[in-house]
Amino acid sequence: MSTDADLKALRDEIGSLVRRYYDLRFQSQPFVPGKSPIRYAGRVFDHEELQKLVESALDFWLTAGRFSEQFESELAAFVGTEFAFFVNSGSSANLLALSALTSPLLGERRLKEGDEVVVVAAGFPTTLNPVIQNHLVPVFVDVTLGDYNLDTSRLREAVSPRTRAIMVAHTLGNPFDLDTVLEVVKKNDLWLVEDCCDALGSEYRGRRVGGFGHVATCSFYPAHHITTGEGGAVLCSDEEIARAVRSLRDWGRDCYCAGGESNTCGRRLSGQYGELPPGYDHKYVYSHIGYNLKATDLQAAIGVVQLGKLDGFIRARKEHYSRWHRGLEALSGPLLLPFSRSGADPAWFGFPITVAPGSGFTRTELTTHLEGLRVETRTLFGGNLLRQPAYLGIQKRISGTLANTDRVMNDSFFLGTYPGITDEQIDFTVSAISDFVRAHASR
Repeated sequence: MSTDADLKALRDEIGSLVRRYYDLRFQSQPFVPGKSPIRYAGRVFDHEELQKLVESALDFWLTAGRFSEQFESELAAFVGTEFAFFVNSGSSANLLALSALTSPLLGERRLKEGDEVVVVAAGFPTTLNPVIQNHLVPVFVDVTLGDYNLDTSRLREAVSPRTRAIMVAHTLGNPFDLDTVLEVVKKNDLWLVEDCCDALGSEYRGRRVGGFGHVATCSFYPAHHITTGEGGAVLCSDEEIARAVRSLRDWGRDCYCAGGESNTCGRRLSGQYGELPPGYDHKYVYSHIGYNLKATDLQAAIGVVQLGKLDGFIRARKEHYSRWHRGLEALSGPLLLPFSRSGADPAWFGFPITVAPGSGFTRTELTTHLEGLRVETRTLFGGNLLRQPAYLGIQKRISGTLANTDRVMNDSFFLGTYPGITDEQIDFTVSAISDFVRAHASR
């Protein structure tokens, strides 16, 4: 019969073999300008993530377990919230965050069908989709070119008596104008949902984003600040919202026992719920129309290691942003370079650029040139979402014009700032952009 010592010795041996495998399988390759790909984003990891993943696999606890508990606790502490709920994607996190605000647990404060939610169209669709999925009405406000966030100079006029919430992202990790947003939220008694899927670790006036709103989200897709493969989280400090998020994530059940546990509440077989018979098993009582959006302990094990590296990842992103800015600032006429607002300290997800009118070239011409040199670029997600096929017929209200949003759709793109990009790759790309711009300016 095996002993604990035997099992530990075997685990240690497996861990050593995993490290050897990493060293052989994931060796870095030399950069060849114009031949090697320069990614806009990607996973950054070493043997530690692989070892922790295998450790979790050896536990064979396939749903949420000890690593999930550790990951949620450490993530909440990092952001500065009371609660963090690990889920299967950032998109699911957005759905849960807004859906939680429709919960009966919130009484008269809950969002109801037909209520308005202020959003932007220049962004990723799953910041908007939960508004539509919950039968709420999106109110679209334009963005500011350069920081690509909600234009808060137009926010007050966008709020009507039916407006009940604001749900916007910190675009590409660049914090939006929280001073104005929070002022409007307080004055009009609105809910605020912070989409931090691209902004984990960004700060505003010395506080990390995600702790300003009533509820916030982040994503751990491989492109983001840390990765668990697929994965995301909902963050909050309000107990009622937390109860709603947990219930909606876990099939809508009223019970809050962790997987494999029973009777945490002490009244599993003695409560009265709805029109069910007295004593109905609390593990099968459903207080919300929910989903199963949980993530696994295998993913959480990776996340625990990644969280320990997050401070270094953030420093690298800031350094890469600064290198892009220094390298391209001589082109600030034909190219509009990004900026952040006073008080904001972004952990940049990317380096956004907008091609100026009269530059002599289009965004597509420039990005085609870069892609030909194997430099990856991305548009600013959906451009103007209202021009996408899925959203042409939705119920909505537009406050003012979306002129800048259309500019983003036509003229903007971004480059990578992720920790895996190198100074050599940035410098090569800067030279390629400079040569292209100057050649077209002289035509």
